[in-house]
Amino acid sequence: MKNFKNAIFYIFVTGGFIALMYWIVAKGKSLEIGRNIVNQVTKDSLLEQFLTSLKHNLQHPLAILLLQIITIIIVARFFGWIFRKIGQPTVIGEIIAGIFLGPSLVGMYFPEYSTMLFPAESLGNLQFLSQIGLILFMYVIGMELDLKVLKNKANEAVVISHASIVIPFALGIALSYFIYHQFAPKGVDFLSFSLFMGIAMSITAFPVLARIVQERGIHKTRLGTIVITCAAADDITAWCILAAVIAIVKAGTFASSLYIMAMALTYVLAMLFLVKPFLKKIGDLYAERENLSKPVVAIFLLTLIISSYLTEIIGIHALFGAFMTGAIMPDIAKIRNIFIEKVEDVAVILLLPLFFVFTGLRTEIGLINDSYLWKITGLIILVAVIGKFLGSALAARFVGQNWRDSLTIGALMNTRGLMELVVLNIGYELGVLSPKIFTMMVIMALVTTFMTGPALDIINYLFKSKDLVLPAELIASKFKILISFGNNEKGRSLLRLANSFVKKQNENTNITAMHLIISDEMHAYNMEEYEKETFEPIQEESKLLNQEITSIFKAAVDIESDIADIASRGDYDLVLVGLGKSIFEGSLLGKVLGFTTRIINPDRLLDKFTGKEGLFENSPFDDRTRLIISKCKKPLGILVDKDLHKVNEIFLPVFGKEGLFLINYAQKLIYNNNSKITLVDINNRRTKSKTFEDTFSSFLNTYSENVTLISEKDINTEFLAQQDLMIVSLESWKKLVDKPSEWLSKVPSTLIIKP
Repeated sequence: MKNFKNAIFYIFVTGGFIALMYWIVAKGKSLEIGRNIVNQVTKDSLLEQFLTSLKHNLQHPLAILLLQIITIIIVARFFGWIFRKIGQPTVIGEIIAGIFLGPSLVGMYFPEYSTMLFPAESLGNLQFLSQIGLILFMYVIGMELDLKVLKNKANEAVVISHASIVIPFALGIALSYFIYHQFAPKGVDFLSFSLFMGIAMSITAFPVLARIVQERGIHKTRLGTIVITCAAADDITAWCILAAVIAIVKAGTFASSLYIMAMALTYVLAMLFLVKPFLKKIGDLYAERENLSKPVVAIFLLTLIISSYLTEIIGIHALFGAFMTGAIMPDIAKIRNIFIEKVEDVAVILLLPLFFVFTGLRTEIGLINDSYLWKITGLIILVAVIGKFLGSALAARFVGQNWRDSLTIGALMNTRGLMELVVLNIGYELGVLSPKIFTMMVIMALVTTFMTGPALDIINYLFKSKDLVLPAELIASKFKILISFGNNEKGRSLLRLANSFVKKQNENTNITAMHLIISDEMHAYNMEEYEKETFEPIQEESKLLNQEITSIFKAAVDIESDIADIASRGDYDLVLVGLGKSIFEGSLLGKVLGFTTRIINPDRLLDKFTGKEGLFENSPFDDRTRLIISKCKKPLGILVDKDLHKVNEIFLPVFGKEGLFLINYAQKLIYNNNSKITLVDINNRRTKSKTFEDTFSSFLNTYSENVTLISEKDINTEFLAQQDLMIVSLESWKKLVDKPSEWLSKVPSTLIIKP
């Protein structure tokens, strides 16, 4: 009755007021008399009118900007994925994406499309948005600098860091002496040109370096600590020098720049002694609260914007203000992490790719059109590598590092990445760098960043050493289990399961708990605290189980490959992972995406070309789990977790010979956990095969108190409710999913094992 009344009310209100509006509009026509209304109806057909309107909408500045953003993000993510797959930082792929969309490739071969996508009048909007992205990114970089690390290794770090700046800076100035006449823009004095060449040679990309250190698993080592400290000191020094260089360039001479420097010094002192204590008081008030209120967030962000504004009008660039604001943020991990998470995704995913493309639009590889210009480009790269790589390595060797560590420090400090592009764009905007020298320097930034990974591999090969990832405790263990967890609850369940396999054999076993995170999602600040928080629930569970565990925490470029690689290098007897779940599972969109992702997912597309997967083959796993299965060469267990707390009652459905190996795992559970095992003979195999009959009989006779044999028809709701876990082979699981059994939807937690 209530629904009927609501329907009557809805019809009366909407229908009545629509009729009222129509009547008013009709009456309003009489008001047009004598007002010379322009008739907007044309003789064009309705289709032509629609197409004209559509064309007008497509050419609207907002529509163009949104199309640019869509194109840029898609292309940047695709190129980032490609370069991540070949072991390079994602940022390299994103820089290449910018060059690809610029005049060097798309602009050269598809000029009409390039003009349509990036019309000259739209570039101002793109530039301003990209600058906002850079301001947010530099704010994050400032926050990621953990200044506490400078206290421990300050002496060594300052020597190495400053040597890695002053040597390439001097070589850059020397190089500018020989190329000034040919490549400096007209009207630019030598001082300005040489200073920008020097700072461009001496910059290090702290974010890229930090992620490489994490990916290599050396962040906990003495070498990792030193190189992170060097990079932090380098970042602070280089940005202060850059601010001074910008002041000199804008003022014209060193003497006239003193006014700008005096204002800059006043600004820095105000930030350190007025703004920083003020922000610290706010931070202390909210340190213990779960969330920051919007007014507090507004205060911090307003500080960022005011700081950037002040440095821009002083004349040392808005980016320095953003960096400075990040560096003086309250030294409270929780607050810094909140702001990094709030700002980083918007800056890195949405706005930063716009900067790469804007840089790409300025980079014209076609300008380097003869062998002489390529020789100059090669000379620039050589000077950059000698100055940064060898300068850092020799300084490290001087302060007492061995040759391997010294060369590793040199290779890492030679990474330039995004920071180099920021400097080059500032130089280009100030008119200090010509299009040709700008393009050459962009190529240098790409080459020096690209060479970091291969250089580290060569150094490790020459010194017969591998990056430290695997703990020493693994060497003496006889039976080793690796559990790789993504979230704490799955980690707890995996640990309970692993403990059931080794409970009574602790002295001869090792359980390693591993947490991997995509390097792009991991920021450098307070990484140790993040690791501690991640493993704390797992450590608590291990104490309850009285089970010692070894932990591995690592940033990864490719999580699936790293799981397989660590499992192989550690020679683990069993690898346990949790089954991933799609956010679209069970929805109509999920069914659509289930089809489309098989075609457009890059990993799956690669498998199709290599013949590992048919185009429309249905997989009973999500993409992540499927990749782990295909790459892992060690015995692999995939846990479908339904809140697994105990492993006492277990049943094993055996479909064929491929499932008989599960009995070995059942024996371990019986011995270590006194588990009760129910064998399910699917299709009465024991009556049709002597192998089955002998295997089942032997198992039943040996463990008569713990093992029961039943047939599939005995599986019912009451039986399933009593079970804690089903263990099934990978091949049997595929059969279960392809031809669903009536009881499949009611099974408890399930362990799927690939031998």
